[in-house]
Amino acid sequence: MSNTVGFIGLGLMGKPMARNLLKKGFSVIAHSRSQGPVQELVAEGAKAATSPAEVAQAARRIITMLPDGPDVEQVLTGENGVFGAMATGTVIVDSSTIAPATARKMAAQATERGASFLDAPVSGGEIGAIDGTLTFMVGGDGAALESVREILDAMGKPERIVHVGASGAGQICKVCNQIVLGGTMSVVAEAIALSRKAGVDPMKVRAALMGGFAQSRVLEVHGERMITGNWKPGFKTRLFKKDFGIAMHTLAEQGVPAVTSAVVQQLILAQMAAGGGEDDYSAIARTIFEMSEL
Repeated sequence: MSNTVGFIGLGLMGKPMARNLLKKGFSVIAHSRSQGPVQELVAEGAKAATSPAEVAQAARRIITMLPDGPDVEQVLTGENGVFGAMATGTVIVDSSTIAPATARKMAAQATERGASFLDAPVSGGEIGAIDGTLTFMVGGDGAALESVREILDAMGKPERIVHVGASGAGQICKVCNQIVLGGTMSVVAEAIALSRKAGVDPMKVRAALMGGFAQSRVLEVHGERMITGNWKPGFKTRLFKKDFGIAMHTLAEQGVPAVTSAVVQQLILAQMAAGGGEDDYSAIARTIFEMSEL
């Protein structure tokens, strides 16, 4: 396997992911709309590319980490895109969160060009990206996954690199992840609101809950954020709004009632309407706190 990895999209998640590849000894050629992160990585040993096409010319293994489906399509199929410059046998690993249908469409177009496209969205947030402990939910060809497993191991825990199924399955899994996150954050916020209204220390309630079946990563990390009012992102509400829009569309497409998720979406929209789109997504708790007159 070539030691050169292309990386396109150096945002909150992408930059630390690419940095971990460098730390594990991979040669990285990087491209991003913002030049600041590119130059940071160049200072650490990466090479800069002026376009996605230049990345594709230099690397047969390419990671993309972009905001949304249209961004992925532009990077792959647009002018100076990856598809127009890549060699046969290239494997593209898209770790963006996009619609499952878009992932399947990109996979079909890659196959037509003699390449492979894996939809491999991640969970673990900025902390996981920095620590190299991300979970990868992978859809696509199993052999293609095996050809990039060493690369994914550099950014995530090996036991958390899960081949979910065929193209699009990784994104379906990510939809499930976001549904569970949104629902859990909402009820954690309700529990914190209840403890405060009742005059009980919410931090002690959280500590007690962490020792039983109510324990969760959301309670541990986001519960503390909600109690202390630390809304520094993490993962921004405006991006969670995009993810939840994908989730709601996918639920409807598959005929699954979205009883709980519909309420979560309204909390997200309320947070956006209050001007909190740049805050951490756990700040949807503020709507519950305000409704509780806290």
